[in-house]
Amino acid sequence: MTKSFPELSSKIILAPMADITNIAFRIMCKKYGASLVSTELLSANAISRENNAVLKLALFDKSEKPVSCQIFSQNTKNLLKAAKILENKGFDIIDINFGCPSKKIIEQGSGGALLKRKNKIAEIIKAVSSSIKIPLTAKIRSGFKNRINAVEIAKICEENGASAITIHARTVEQEYSGKADWKVIADVKKAVKIPVIGNGDVFNEKDAERMFKETSCDYIMIGRGAIGNPFIFKQINHYLKAGEIIKQTKEDKIKDYFEYIELAKKFNIFSIKDAKSKAQEFTKGLEGSVKLRRELNGVKEWVEIERLMKSLVM
Repeated sequence: MTKSFPELSSKIILAPMADITNIAFRIMCKKYGASLVSTELLSANAISRENNAVLKLALFDKSEKPVSCQIFSQNTKNLLKAAKILENKGFDIIDINFGCPSKKIIEQGSGGALLKRKNKIAEIIKAVSSSIKIPLTAKIRSGFKNRINAVEIAKICEENGASAITIHARTVEQEYSGKADWKVIADVKKAVKIPVIGNGDVFNEKDAERMFKETSCDYIMIGRGAIGNPFIFKQINHYLKAGEIIKQTKEDKIKDYFEYIELAKKFNIFSIKDAKSKAQEFTKGLEGSVKLRRELNGVKEWVEIERLMKSLVM
């Protein structure tokens, strides 16, 4: 029996993103109104072996709840074992990725490669959904350049026990280039009864409003638009509710960066490499960010990164 997708506090969800959606960043997004957050994409094969490095990426804080863990594999037994491990760790939702365009994952026969194997997807969804007590969701893409099959795959997921489905409206070949075809999201919404989560090319409040109007999707998942900008969730939610566009000041953006760093230290995930990349992400488009990026190149100590970031608002 299919488990119901939970009632969320808002219609805007954070997408899983490698090297981005760590525990510190997820907490920031949750604070600003992301109704559901997720780990980055994790290997079910590694989790089934209880690999410590991967399990560390699956740690979460109670303030994040509800929280989802996204996993990938083509091995049904490993997906099943991993899902049970994650359920026991307290995750609210397990999400299986059938759309990742990464060459490394495609070569394993996982992610987007599975869109060519509808029977395998049916087998995976049925086996996992019937073996856990929490909702199972699936993330897919439109299909392939010569075969757009999102509607067919979505129906298979629904029939076999998926509680919701996310569609990134690009083909596997497109990766993150070109334009997302939102019509595919609309077509899936018409074809299934479970909640549909639209994903692709939503970078601001107007994009979100337009996606809801054009697709009738139930929720929107924000990926690249949230990188270095957890405030986007507050912007979109406020606009959808009040019709007003709100902006974040330069000072507040820098403040958010330092809040992220404090959280990274609190949860023992701080590194100079991440502090530098997040400094670039959080200051993108700000006056002085080009100079900052150049100066960060040779920096090796946190005290120098801290000084450079503070200099932007002095």
